[in-house]
Amino acid sequence: MTDRFPLPPGDWPEMEPGWVWLCGAGPGDPGLLTLHALNALSQADVIVYDALVDPRILDWARADAEQIYAGKRGGKPSSVQKDISLRLVDLARDGKRVLRLKGGDPFVFGRGGEEAQTLVQHGVNIRIIPGISAGIGGLAYSGIPVTHRDINQTVAFVTGHDQTGETPQSVDWQALAKAAQVIVIYMGVKHIGRISAELIAGGRDPEDPVAVVTDATTPRQKVLETRLATVEADIAASDLEPPAIICVGKAVLMRQVLDWQGLAGGEAPRNVDPLGRGRAAEEK
Repeated sequence: MTDRFPLPPGDWPEMEPGWVWLCGAGPGDPGLLTLHALNALSQADVIVYDALVDPRILDWARADAEQIYAGKRGGKPSSVQKDISLRLVDLARDGKRVLRLKGGDPFVFGRGGEEAQTLVQHGVNIRIIPGISAGIGGLAYSGIPVTHRDINQTVAFVTGHDQTGETPQSVDWQALAKAAQVIVIYMGVKHIGRISAELIAGGRDPEDPVAVVTDATTPRQKVLETRLATVEADIAASDLEPPAIICVGKAVLMRQVLDWQGLAGGEAPRNVDPLGRGRAAEEK
């Protein structure tokens, strides 16, 4: 473990040569890293990291650890997924202790399952370390709970594009409109016009609240509050750029009372009863 952050006593796992640990780095804020991730950073000979990993997290790596960038960003020059997966295999076969560090959670729209399967198929031992996904942590930093007893009993997490870069053909957006009270969309800015139109065609209220959160949990975080019918135009008129998380549903209204970062900065709540319940939150 690092000198600054010694692990408490316990049976912490040891990274063996030839192993690959696939680890989630969380949505951005280094403080959201897990202790298992810190333990991995302190042992790895080589770290293969994604574009969304905050550089400050890499400062906790061993001083002599090799750091390899393997970022994939839509519309920009990116590493080829096959090359990334096979590079991990080669590093492990060289006897390296390999940490594959991915933004958010490696198994939530992070291609972690693909990379892990490749490693196992090539006889490489793996360990999976979950991380906080942006669809939960990023919204929480915006004051938006993905579940609330007065709002939803279902929440859907969906990606806004597939391997081709287009809107996933396998997603029945119109069915999803009624299937989930709250919908959290990853990587959806590019296709939000089509997505919002499909949701409305499926019966979703055009006035449904929408939040677009960019650079979630970082000092650069921005939040756009809008509605489903105008989200495409409002994004275009703003200065928001990916990476972004989009939340559709009444949970967005809770930001009016739960914008804890605004409250910490001295702002007053915009509405302490955004759901219009007419009674205190503790009264059911």
